[in-house]
Amino acid sequence: MIGEIDIYGVYVSPLLLWAPIALVLAAAVRFVLRRIGFYRFVWHRPAFDLALFVILLGAVAALSSRLTAGGIAAAPSF
Repeated sequence: MIGEIDIYGVYVSPLLLWAPIALVLAAAVRFVLRRIGFYRFVWHRPAFDLALFVILLGAVAALSSRLTAGGIAAAPSF
C-alpha cells in the first residue's frame, strides 16, 4: 500500500482517489443488477448496496497496490 499522494503540495489519502472509482463501478453494477431483476432476491437493498461498494473499494485498492508494487506501473529491471 502506498502512503500519501502529492497533488500540488497537498498530501491526499489514496482512499480519496479510489472511492470515486469504486462509486462509478458500483453504480454500473447496480444498474446491471436492477436490469436483470436481481434485487427481487435482496432483503435489504441499501445494506446490499453498501456492501457492494465496500467490496468494490477493496478490490480497487488491492488492484492499485498490486499494480504499483511490481506489476504494470513498476519500472522493468534488467
